[in-house]
Amino acid sequence: MITSLTNRKIKLIASLRDRSRRRSKEGLFIAEGIKMFEETPIQCLKEIYVSELTWPELKEDKALWKRLCACMEAKVHVEQVSEEVFRETSDTQTPQGILLVLEQFSYQIEDLIEKAKAKQKAQGKAPLFLLLEDIQDPGNLGTMIRTGEGAGVDGVIMSKGTVDIYNPKTVRATMGSLYRVPFVYTEDLGGEIKRLQENKIKVYAAHLNGKKLYDQVTYKGGSAFLIGNEGNGLCEETAKLANVCLKIPMEGELESLNAAVAASLLLYQAAGSQRKQ
Repeated sequence: MITSLTNRKIKLIASLRDRSRRRSKEGLFIAEGIKMFEETPIQCLKEIYVSELTWPELKEDKALWKRLCACMEAKVHVEQVSEEVFRETSDTQTPQGILLVLEQFSYQIEDLIEKAKAKQKAQGKAPLFLLLEDIQDPGNLGTMIRTGEGAGVDGVIMSKGTVDIYNPKTVRATMGSLYRVPFVYTEDLGGEIKRLQENKIKVYAAHLNGKKLYDQVTYKGGSAFLIGNEGNGLCEETAKLANVCLKIPMEGELESLNAAVAASLLLYQAAGSQRKQ
């Protein structure tokens, strides 16, 4: 059992929790909680840390204990830590007593497009993508990933200025969808927009000056939705690259919707439109 806050492994976990650069350098990230443990692909796990009080609770739960044993059989390092150590390493106010260290994922946009096209050919389901420009709130990004899975998104493409998807708050907000929704970061969002268009995927920008209402479009064929920064929206240069700028009508005195809410409306509108065709 680890009882020292100066333990090398514990110090690494703290740095993975707090520093995006360290996460990138190590190719690792952390996740917490029972649900994340239940949904994490075992092949992605490197280490599991369980608090001393949670360990007997895991043993009493047959399903969780069976999964923990499967992880150990797969050579995942499992270790107990003291309650003090766990509280200091946890990113949550009410820790659930289990923390995971995982390998980061790697995807290529070419593969995402090809898989989406193959699915369209096999299942008749048109490609659906989410494009994000400089999203800054970890919770918003996590919610978009989770919503994207629900709507059947084929991938999420993010500008380099978007918050780190491996931020613990983002990971937590995805509720496990991070493991199933492919994503890429790009230094050239405009170039990726053109790549999608070349593959017959229309790009729709959520914009206050949009000429069409989002619920008045049929979304035939592939669709990709552009969502901009929470405070500033989309850069004009980026918005101009879209095939169509869409507007979400609002009552009252609202100027705009939360970015994650806007993304949800658009993705589900397109998914619903596809089901009716």
